[in-house]
Amino acid sequence: MNAGGEKNGSSVPDEEWDRFLQESVDGTPDAPKEPSARARIVARRLRDEPAEPTPWRTYTPARPKRRTGWYVAGLVAVFALLLLALAPGQVTGWFTGEADHGPIAMESARPQQPPPSELAQRPTLDEPFKGSPAERWADGTAGITMPAAKATGWMSEAQVARALGRSRDFLAASSLDAGVLRGERPAEAIALINPHQRDVEDFLATAFRAPTAEDDPLLLFSRFDTTRTRLVGDVVKTRGRITYREGGKGAVQVSTDVTYVYPVTRAAAGSDEVIRTIVRREIVLSWDDPAKVITERDTASLVSYKVDMTNGGCDHHTGGYLIPEFGAGQGSARPSDAPEVDPYDRSMSMTDLLRASPDGECVTASRS
Repeated sequence: MNAGGEKNGSSVPDEEWDRFLQESVDGTPDAPKEPSARARIVARRLRDEPAEPTPWRTYTPARPKRRTGWYVAGLVAVFALLLLALAPGQVTGWFTGEADHGPIAMESARPQQPPPSELAQRPTLDEPFKGSPAERWADGTAGITMPAAKATGWMSEAQVARALGRSRDFLAASSLDAGVLRGERPAEAIALINPHQRDVEDFLATAFRAPTAEDDPLLLFSRFDTTRTRLVGDVVKTRGRITYREGGKGAVQVSTDVTYVYPVTRAAAGSDEVIRTIVRREIVLSWDDPAKVITERDTASLVSYKVDMTNGGCDHHTGGYLIPEFGAGQGSARPSDAPEVDPYDRSMSMTDLLRASPDGECVTASRS
């Protein structure tokens, strides 16, 4: 365009030229407009997303007015709307406490605190662990942390690995086997105990023939009386770990500390009330050097065993079976001043846990 008002040598009528100049100053009704501040925020967010094939047009004024509060609020609102659209269940779970947190990591050491409280939800036949920390625990032996094997005492690395595996087999055969849970004799577990331990052999014989408070099979085995109780489903939740060290005479001493959670209901047909029995056992096994201790291949000597039970029958002798209390009977016989413990709290050692009832009296469980 030249200064004389001609474009490419052609003349333009004065009226058209005057209108062109006026619209250049005032703008035209059809001229494109910049997006609002909120629209620019959305455009910038979408522009930065890799899924957007065509970048959105943005505009930054030469001297923008800073309105940080509204800017941040707009970003938060847009993010919340996007998240609600993509995962509505997760967002509502934040407010209701029902978000699915998934399984928790394996226990590698003693926890520093008890697991957080869950929503007060009643378990059902379909969801027997609902409202319990055990809902996020692993099933069966998968919840028992195994250490890496290395040569220890009289054993090579491979032998230690075998001893650790056999120790876990003992836990499975004594506390997870379906037949044993129904009250059958734990033959597989007993077969893993050194038969030359005369005191243990006497204990086992008495415990299954005429159980007493002192000679009680529940010290080592989980058993329910199927005429009164039946397990809900075939899953037992567990959490715990196995450790080992060199013991006396070069033996490999394996310590196990595991909590088992059993969902149960009444044996009567049609029963739908679900409660949980929680058992924590600490069992120490010694895999002895056969050159120094009389033993049999693939058997271990029992060094010690401790047990703590919640809702398994505390106020009377149970005859060698776990006897859960249903309905109004739960906790009815416990004194009001009884100590209170959390059966899911694995930050306490078994020794400290048992000190809560030094005389063997019942304590109150804060949850089950």
